[in-house]
Amino acid sequence: FKSQALDNADVLLPIAPFTETSGTFMSMEGRVQSFAAVTRPLGECRPAWKVLRVLANALGLQGFDYETSEQVKDAIFGGEKPSAMVWRSLNNNLKELVEIHINIKHDGLQRIGEVPQYESDPIVRRSVPLQKTKYNIKPMARMCASQLSELGLVDGDYVLAKQDKGSAVLTVKLDNHVAKGCVRVAAAHEDTIGLGDLMGDIAVEKISAEQFTAHEAVTMEARG
Repeated sequence: FKSQALDNADVLLPIAPFTETSGTFMSMEGRVQSFAAVTRPLGECRPAWKVLRVLANALGLQGFDYETSEQVKDAIFGGEKPSAMVWRSLNNNLKELVEIHINIKHDGLQRIGEVPQYESDPIVRRSVPLQKTKYNIKPMARMCASQLSELGLVDGDYVLAKQDKGSAVLTVKLDNHVAKGCVRVAAAHEDTIGLGDLMGDIAVEKISAEQFTAHEAVTMEARG
């Protein structure tokens, strides 16, 4: 997909999505599974591994002579049954013990973040029908009733959320599923792109409806 990244690019190498390539993956239980493409890559797109192979060929590097993903898999497993190799080579036995020091935080708010289901990858983010469903909700500052009361907020208020060096203007939403001392703010959205990690310190302060409207106008103008 075209994006602002092209502003600083000299060459564009279109990569096919996972649905348009074959390959093999290993599940968390150690099961090796192969899959086929559901359709041919669009236009000049090619699977990422093929793009890397051609680049390596152009640079004269060795070990990049595969024509299919099956050949890559066979080279990895050496003709052996994948499940046999996995069970022999992988296990959950600890070889080293690392001392972990836990710091318990008693003050301030913690962000609880998540990636909404229809913002998870480039395909669903660009699906017009999915973006129109009731599950595609703008990020809000979700807090439980006791937390709202402590901060002097009510459902529908507006806050300026600050995390790391970024900030976001959000609508307050009552959500008693959120633990006290936490603010649930979704990520992977233009409204919250300036914030920090999914989990971490966050501060919120109430702003007026006029400030919220002014911020929205500036944001819309910046997005064109």
